[in-house]
Amino acid sequence: MLKDITLGQYYPADSVVHKLDSRTKILITLLYMVMIFVVDGFIGFGVLLLFNIFLLFLSKIPAKFIFKGLKPILFFVVFTVILNMFMTDGKVAFRFIFWDVTYEGIFTAVFMALRIIFLVIGTSFLTYTTSPITLTDGIERLLSPFQRIGVPAHELAMMMSIALRFIPTLIEETDKIMKAQKARGADFETGSLIKRGKNLVPILVPLFISAFRRAEDLATAMEARCYNGGENRTRLKELKYTRLDAYAWGFMLLLFALILIIRIIGFDIRGF
Repeated sequence: MLKDITLGQYYPADSVVHKLDSRTKILITLLYMVMIFVVDGFIGFGVLLLFNIFLLFLSKIPAKFIFKGLKPILFFVVFTVILNMFMTDGKVAFRFIFWDVTYEGIFTAVFMALRIIFLVIGTSFLTYTTSPITLTDGIERLLSPFQRIGVPAHELAMMMSIALRFIPTLIEETDKIMKAQKARGADFETGSLIKRGKNLVPILVPLFISAFRRAEDLATAMEARCYNGGENRTRLKELKYTRLDAYAWGFMLLLFALILIIRIIGFDIRGF
């Protein structure tokens, strides 16, 4: 399961999406998140599905890599679906034991599941196609106007970038610790929920120690290189908008307009 977590990982490739400016990809991702919550019918989700397939083709990222990243959230998706099915009032579709399942609950559950899945897939393209250094520069440049009111743009960008970069490292470290504990006879899969929680202690303690040790090593390395924040900092590759970014913005604005038109026309929650 841990190996299926692909959050924060960068997939190197020579694609159109990889060549886009990181600022463009960050803002487009935010616009995509808005579109997900604007959609209120199956036709709108169909448009987003076609967009993600098109983006997958352009980015040259293997489809199995995308679906692999969905496995860790399956429990959360199923939990959300069940919660919405049994907790939404409306016209009763059928009765499960002593719970009434309504048509409104079913459609709400499906829509919530689709929103979560599309949100994870769409936003994952940002980290798949943008290196941590480039992502840091993009966040810093976008936050730089807020420095006038005291927002530490560089420090915030650096913290977010380091957090994303350390996710795959900590996942790999957790996997190694779990294998080492299993070799010593630890059991993480059987017993009650409380017992499983107690069995996680031999994993969490060394994991926290390892995380603090890595953080200290990183701080020492930054100090040894005389790191002093973003002041007078130069970059090997300066961010630069190109015609490709203009095309991407034009395409996304047209897509957003299409989503708005579909919603304004008045398709209901069932999409017809």
